[in-house]
Amino acid sequence: MISRLQLDHILFLDIETVPQQEQFTDLEDLDQQLYADKTKYQRKDDFTPAAFYDRAGIWAEFGKIVCISVGYFVDRSQRQFRVTSFTGDEVQLLTDFATLLDEHFSKRSHLLCAHNGKEFDFPYIARRMIILGLDLPVKLNLFGKKPWEIPHLDTMELWKFGDYKHFTSLKLMTRILNIPSPKDDIDGSQVRDVYYMENDIERIARYCEKDVIAVAQIMLRLRNEDLLTDEHIVYK
Repeated sequence: MISRLQLDHILFLDIETVPQQEQFTDLEDLDQQLYADKTKYQRKDDFTPAAFYDRAGIWAEFGKIVCISVGYFVDRSQRQFRVTSFTGDEVQLLTDFATLLDEHFSKRSHLLCAHNGKEFDFPYIARRMIILGLDLPVKLNLFGKKPWEIPHLDTMELWKFGDYKHFTSLKLMTRILNIPSPKDDIDGSQVRDVYYMENDIERIARYCEKDVIAVAQIMLRLRNEDLLTDEHIVYK
C-alpha cells in the first residue's frame, strides 16, 4: 500500500511550539489556575505550575506555533525535494500555511504527513486556527469524515505495524534506519529558550526543516527507496 503512494502528492510537515507567554507570571490569574488544573496529572509533586510552565507549548490551549516547515517532491525524476518555512506572527503563518494547502494540496489524492502528526501536529494546528478565529483548510477539517477519508499520514503510526502501544521518537527512527540525524543542533526542549531568550527564529526554522527532511527520508526508507542527498534538497 505505501509503495502505491504518489510522493509528489504528499506534503511533509513539522511544527515548533512555545508557551504563549515567556513566564508563568505573565499569564492572567484565571489562566494560571486553568494551567494548574490542566497539568496536575502530568506534574510531579515537587513541580509547581510555574516550574512546569516551560512545557506549556505542548498544549494548544497554552502554547502557540512559531514555525511550520513543509517539504514536498516537485520533480520525481530528479528527486528534487523543496523545503520552506512559515515563521513570525502566528495568525499570519497559519494563514500562509492554509493558503498553501488550499491552493496546492487540496485535491482528494493529496495527503499531509508528519511524525506523530495525528497526535500532535495536525490537531495542534487545527486547534490554534480555531482559537485564533481562522477557517480550517479542507485537509485539516475532519468533522464528519470517516476514518478512511482522513488525509493524514503518520510515520510513527506506519512504524507501529498495528501495535497501538508502541512509541518511537523521530530521533530513534532516524538512528535505526541509518538516516542523518536532524538533532545535531537543538532539540524540542530548547526551542522555548531559543525563541524567548535568544530571539533566534531562523535557528528554530532550520531545526524544524531538518525534521521535515527526516520525515521524508523515513518515508523513503519505508518504501525501500534510496535516501535524499544534499543535492536533492532545495530551500526556498
